[in-house]
Amino acid sequence: MVHRPVLLERCLALARPALEHPGAVAVDCTLGLAGHATAFLRSCPEARLIGIDRDRQALGLATGRMRDEGLADRFTPVHAPFDQLDQQLDALGIGQVDLVFMDLGLSSLQIDQRDRGFTYRQDAPLDMRMDTSQELTAAQVLAEYDQEHLADIFSRYGEERYAGRIARAIIEARQEQPLTTSAQLDRLVDRVVPRGHRPPGNPAKRVFQALRIEVNGELDRLRRTLPQAILRLAQGGRLVVESYHSLEDRMVKRFMAPGLHVDLPAGMPVVPDQARPYLSDLTHGAIKADLAERERNPRSASVRLRAVEMIGSIPEERRRRLQAEARGEVSDGRHRHVGHSSESRRRS
Repeated sequence: MVHRPVLLERCLALARPALEHPGAVAVDCTLGLAGHATAFLRSCPEARLIGIDRDRQALGLATGRMRDEGLADRFTPVHAPFDQLDQQLDALGIGQVDLVFMDLGLSSLQIDQRDRGFTYRQDAPLDMRMDTSQELTAAQVLAEYDQEHLADIFSRYGEERYAGRIARAIIEARQEQPLTTSAQLDRLVDRVVPRGHRPPGNPAKRVFQALRIEVNGELDRLRRTLPQAILRLAQGGRLVVESYHSLEDRMVKRFMAPGLHVDLPAGMPVVPDQARPYLSDLTHGAIKADLAERERNPRSASVRLRAVEMIGSIPEERRRRLQAEARGEVSDGRHRHVGHSSESRRRS
């Protein structure tokens, strides 16, 4: 089943002006089942699209869809995580692009496939890998991370109030039996979180989110990808990003902000070229789904859509910082990476 993409018409309206010229190049960094990508190509017949996804199954299904819809001649599939944007464009001989689009979070395929273990709504092995060729799974995180480390990721990536209690309960439970299924973890969190202090919905929601982010290194990858995207945009090019939780949206908002404002002390009589904004805010904050879309497509309830256009030259000092961020050499200090690699995992 092909699900309707979130905020499709708004995304099309934002993307189309950048792609309505011969030779226009779009990059969909989160191809999924190609809902947005096929719409971009149908709407902009002079454009071609590079579709990146780390999920081989999704990439195969999307490629088949492009073929079935007669769009394959303007589509290039790429199996990679999106923080390899620079590397993949270099390999294809592509310099600047006109659109970089990112629909963050889970694809419909990942949500619907029971054996991927992404959701607490059905019992499944605790896998949560977007790229099933990688080693680290959610079950391994629960089995191998120590209590402090578990509490850190639940607090940092899930903003979970009872992160410490949940981590302690996991350590105790795994002494008796490994936590390997979503139902086991769901029951544990339900037992630990006080009923009088629960947010709306399933109390395990934040823990599942935190595990998924940790397993896939999502925020670190996003932090490296955003500067790569901006540095690749041609004049008039656009960056369009859909986020589904506050950590992603705050990161996108903070990233875009320096390019939208004059970088000078207040009261300066003349603004030199190198201090002028190089981005234009196309959405004026975040666009949310209206009631009609939320009723038609429940996945849209948490979406935040932000978009900017490249309108000037990036100042050299800012460019150097963006290049360092793209290489992972600069951190904003708000979200340190806590253990995606095997070297940083700690056993209790």
